[in-house]
Amino acid sequence: MKHYFLVIAILPLFCFGSLSFADSVKDEIATLTAPPFVPPPITRKTPAKLIVNLEVVEKKMKIADGVDYTFWTFGGTVPGSFIRVREGDSVEFHLKNHPSSKMPHNIDLHAVTGQGGGAAASFTLPGHESVFSFKAINKGLYVYHCATAPVGMHIANGMYGLILVEPKEGLPKVDREYYVMQGDFYTKGKFGKQGYQPFDMEKAIDEKPTYVVFNGSATSMTGDNSLKANVGETVRLFVGNGGPNLVSSFHVIGEIFDKVYKEGASEFNTNIQTTLVPAGGSAIVEYKVDVSSNLVLVDHSIFRAFNKGALGIMKVEGAENKEIFSGKIADNVYLPEGGAIQKVTDKELVSAAATVEDQIKFGKNIYLQNCAACHQANGKGIPGAFPPLAGADYFNADWKRAIDVVKNGKTGAITVNGVLYNGVMPSLGLSEEDIANVLTYISHSWGNKKRVFKKSDVSAVPVRKEKPAEH
Repeated sequence: MKHYFLVIAILPLFCFGSLSFADSVKDEIATLTAPPFVPPPITRKTPAKLIVNLEVVEKKMKIADGVDYTFWTFGGTVPGSFIRVREGDSVEFHLKNHPSSKMPHNIDLHAVTGQGGGAAASFTLPGHESVFSFKAINKGLYVYHCATAPVGMHIANGMYGLILVEPKEGLPKVDREYYVMQGDFYTKGKFGKQGYQPFDMEKAIDEKPTYVVFNGSATSMTGDNSLKANVGETVRLFVGNGGPNLVSSFHVIGEIFDKVYKEGASEFNTNIQTTLVPAGGSAIVEYKVDVSSNLVLVDHSIFRAFNKGALGIMKVEGAENKEIFSGKIADNVYLPEGGAIQKVTDKELVSAAATVEDQIKFGKNIYLQNCAACHQANGKGIPGAFPPLAGADYFNADWKRAIDVVKNGKTGAITVNGVLYNGVMPSLGLSEEDIANVLTYISHSWGNKKRVFKKSDVSAVPVRKEKPAEH
């Protein structure tokens, strides 16, 4: 009898304890962010009931300068909103399909353990909302995407994003975090074809993309949209690949990844140059920026970067560190026949080009040595790859801009004679006299407006530490 009463007396304590634990799991609205930004780290030490509100919107947006495309989006952006949850959270997911949508949509989250990653439970007609819940039991970085038939078409139109299940102990602190996701797109028109471009199913099935881009556009991370960091800071990139078809060889020109969490896993490798990100996969990369520079983010399947748009810029500001990277310290003439290597001074070059005819002659040699491989000996360029200089409106419209491009380089999209080009032209390190000569040659060739460029014209255009991305 005494034991019976003891059990009765203790039982309320267990009930009270259970209620206290339940009360400790609070409702919380998830913070969602548009690329390239990431919600702040989760500082909670306990699980929460996290409510995610995500809206599907079909909308026309820019895929390149002068080129529009109808994207199907999660949250109004491509990729969709970044979702950050904590390991152990109970996630209540609200998927809302905007009434203006033409199609039903759903969501398959690779972080979900359950039927279709939530796809069946979230099938949502236009003007409707679906609700389901899941437990975030596996830490890591995961892709989500639409899985409504035809699945490939929904993904190809931009319906993908990333969800981070942050470990209970959190991730190591870094100074900056960014969200970068690659995708391949299939349009009726060729790369750079101006105006509205519809989806091309045949190209998609044949896996022949017109565009391969980061964050939904060839200009998403160039010019004013470039990512930013300061010398000495640590950077973490949450990298995804929506596909639907191509594997990404993700690389940052000018950096080495200190850590790579391959395929978004918990363990990392160190000192990695390029990491593979499969379609429907992810990776976390971290590095410290040691010198001021313009880092170039690319898919190292390199024609995709310079000819299809998979290129972004991270502008790193701060003091130079000559010990780590000197920059060019000499520009000498090399005589492979066995002659001496001699340094050519500006004074010698000035005396060599005494007339305009001399400038044109010397400029032609400079052009053939430095420019013809890309722009071709006839100045016509390579369609879809390198812009023409022959009769080029971009060249003829602004002679100061022409000097600036040759002197400082050019990154990002430009339109030449109505065709879009997107890539990088590095500064070639030419002397001011060489720049004047080669531009004089170009301006007197192929039907261009004739102009004599002087060294003083080149001197008047300043050297830039940060190369201009847009003009």
